[in-house]
Amino acid sequence: MLEDYVVVDLEMTGLNAKTDAILEVGAVRVRGGRQVEEYGALLRTEKPLADKVQELTGITREMVQTGADPERAMAEFFDFLGADILVGQNVIFDYGFLKQWAVNHGIAFEREAADTLKLARRFLPAERKKDLESLCAYYQIKRARAHRALDDARETGEIFERLKAEYGAACPEAFLPHPLIYRAKKQTPATGRQMDGLRRYAAYYGIAEAEIPVQMTRSEASRLLDRWILKYGRMPRR
Repeated sequence: MLEDYVVVDLEMTGLNAKTDAILEVGAVRVRGGRQVEEYGALLRTEKPLADKVQELTGITREMVQTGADPERAMAEFFDFLGADILVGQNVIFDYGFLKQWAVNHGIAFEREAADTLKLARRFLPAERKKDLESLCAYYQIKRARAHRALDDARETGEIFERLKAEYGAACPEAFLPHPLIYRAKKQTPATGRQMDGLRRYAAYYGIAEAEIPVQMTRSEASRLLDRWILKYGRMPRR
């Protein structure tokens, strides 16, 4: 049965791994079923932070402006994960963001994982909610800071061990890790020509330059220009 693993949890600016950014990472290393080491970091990002995300996580725009350098923090995070098996609550969602980051940075990242959400759906009563908040309430696990990556990782690890203690002897195969499959295509940064084109367009139509994100991929820059053209029309040719 799975005794050694790393529990992971992320907070993000949105739900799309291709266009949204990682806000916060948290991971807890487990050995022999005990939490022995952890890593957490809040990342700096130029991506817009929706009010709903701030309300849910308690992470503010001011906090992310002074967060850790994303390149350094993510390098440390991947180093912490090592070659461990992963455990997470709906782990494929977090893995999608990690996989996208890895692909963007030329890092090989293929993992096996166990998912507390799938385990809860298999073993707990159908009428009981299976989100992390509800599982913590069911197992009387105190939540320190809901929707903060490291705290959620700690609590997910506790839930996994509780589920394993209750159902592992009867169904040990349910607690074996399975390969995670997520197809990610490299997202390349917007070119200088694209950014210059957006600035010229914004200046011509009186769009505040603050509406142009500092960090954009090529596809994001193209989509932004398409939205502007749909709203304002095309710039006249010189």
